[in-house]
Amino acid sequence: MTTASLVLGKIATSAARSSSVLFLLRLEGLAAAAVSAVLYARTGASWWLFAALWLAPDLSMLGYLAGDCWGARVYNAVHTYVTPVVLALGAVLLQAHVALAVALIWANHIGVDRLLGFGLKYADGFAYTHLGFAGRRRA
Repeated sequence: MTTASLVLGKIATSAARSSSVLFLLRLEGLAAAAVSAVLYARTGASWWLFAALWLAPDLSMLGYLAGDCWGARVYNAVHTYVTPVVLALGAVLLQAHVALAVALIWANHIGVDRLLGFGLKYADGFAYTHLGFAGRRRA
């Protein structure tokens, strides 16, 4: 066994044992999705815009065309709350309503991903996430 597979085995085992931690992380995703949806509704922006842009962060999966390591880097850069929060703060300060709407859509997408168990990726493959192994293991 390689060191990476031993570490991932420990992560997967640890994640399986600490289901309360996974539950809290998914609950956190639900909270982020709910708050961002309520705030989006208060902006008065079009729900068509919401629907049109909601899957846009998943275009980051194209990074996997360059390999697992680059794919994980690109995917994780787009699927963290840091950038949409910074965008939202800038939008509020500059009174840029469209940018605020985009930031809230982006945050909602990330929250729903976390709620559904799609976590940040490790370089070992798309299915290896901080929330455990995503998908079915191959025999």
